[in-house]
Amino acid sequence: MIPVAIPDLSGNETKYVLEAMKSTWISSTGPFIDKFESDFARLCNTNAAITVSNGTVALHLALLALGLEAGDEVIIPSLTYIATANAVKYVGATPVFIDVDKDNWCLDPNLIEDSISSKTKGIIAVHLYGHPCDMDKINKIAAIHGLWVIEDAAEAHFAKYKGKCVGNLSKMATFSFYGNKIFTCGEGGAITLNDKQLEIRLRMLKGQGMDPERRYYFPITGYNFRLTNLASAILCAQIERKEEIILKRNLIFNQYYDNLKDIPGIIFQPVSDWAVPAKWLYCILINEKEFGCSRDTLILSLKEFNVDTRPFFIPLHKLPPFKKEGVEKNVELPVTEELSECGLNLPTYNKLFNKEIVYICKVIRSIHNNYLNA
Repeated sequence: MIPVAIPDLSGNETKYVLEAMKSTWISSTGPFIDKFESDFARLCNTNAAITVSNGTVALHLALLALGLEAGDEVIIPSLTYIATANAVKYVGATPVFIDVDKDNWCLDPNLIEDSISSKTKGIIAVHLYGHPCDMDKINKIAAIHGLWVIEDAAEAHFAKYKGKCVGNLSKMATFSFYGNKIFTCGEGGAITLNDKQLEIRLRMLKGQGMDPERRYYFPITGYNFRLTNLASAILCAQIERKEEIILKRNLIFNQYYDNLKDIPGIIFQPVSDWAVPAKWLYCILINEKEFGCSRDTLILSLKEFNVDTRPFFIPLHKLPPFKKEGVEKNVELPVTEELSECGLNLPTYNKLFNKEIVYICKVIRSIHNNYLNA
């Protein structure tokens, strides 16, 4: 089986983990944590990066630090991983779902103002499938209405918006280092930001609420959202190979395009002229009429040929935890629903060989021919 993703641990990961083990600094304090936070902040061109135990926790912590309460509302796209909405729920607030832009699949800035109410506190701009949102438009609307903006950059390591790195385009940004991400430590996350006072609050909240100047004194109720030195050791090794990883993934994306571009019914991820997307997972849309079968049929057929894939996310307003609110508000998000029904992620990882990409694309072409000629 060719999987959707495999972590690449071919650098100094083992060496650094052994160093951390031999030092006995294996918990939430140690030099690898400090080094990774420094390196990642430099990568995102921010004043600080704060490691946490996973990407969902990064979102949760960011919202806690902003003081969200029950009754508050946060505008988010419906086409995203459920963690975005879950984090809003964790703090007692309500996610307000809007549609995405068909030109880049990210939150549509033109729909934001119609969703703003007296309860709206902020916007979570999800850089979906590695493509950055139109942050200038989003930030302008937020400023007019006195709202904050958080970038959900879980899938967008190394992406750029108008030449600027994601992670430094709003009040805060959150990242995930889950096993299928561009670089990973299995589980892990980070928040990037420039506000020193907010950084202090975030660090207190993630570390049980302890005063950094007075051990075992807890002026606030905090959480244990810390990342270990062992996990940070892996991340330090991963970030060392940034250029190598970007180069390899660019090659993979180019190889997929070259092998799929002449197959009818396959539509590629659009890229806005101001964006350099992160090469996370290779995304295509299937036009059933032109291709010959539906996206779901293609997924099942590929599995028979030992190729694993993933469908696009199910719209959040259609899922059980949020469906009732969606029905009550008569939520209709046509672009989100269309993308969700026909979108597909193909295997994408650093050690994916060209011969495997050729094989995957040959199988897709064969399935297309078989159904079209049936």
